Amino acid sequence: MRAAAAGEVAFAGSVAGVPVVVVALPGGLRTTYEPVRSTVAKGARVAAGDEVGTLAAGGLPHCPGACLHWGLLRGDAYLDPLTLLPASLRRAGPSRLLPVDGAAGAVGRAAPARTVGADRAGGADRAGGAEPARGRRT
Repeated sequence: MRAAAAGEVAFAGSVAGVPVVVVALPGGLRTTYEPVRSTVAKGARVAAGDEVGTLAAGGLPHCPGACLHWGLLRGDAYLDPLTLLPASLRRAGPSRLLPVDGAAGAVGRAAPARTVGADRAGGADRAGGAEPARGRRT
């Protein structure tokens, strides 16, 4: 796993048995990576692209394989971590979630984009489900 931006490792350890790496960025931002086994120590300075750890397969109960939970926070407010990526790596449209199990030809053929929660009526999203889809980002 590589740092999305330059900063200082603020935490490298375990939270509730899950390996986590947190990198503090300038401007009061921080990125979180889990489940990631740290290859850096707390206090280490990292540049964008530096290795900070390795993805732990099966590190989360809902994810028997490898799945990354990547966050960007300012204080307690979650922000979109994709804003840290250069424009050349961002898609023109929204991120899409793929099935956790990889079924239905998930690799290379994502389901049509949907906006979870934007059209909520009676607890259902636009696709008709009662809860937001869970999966891995592509």
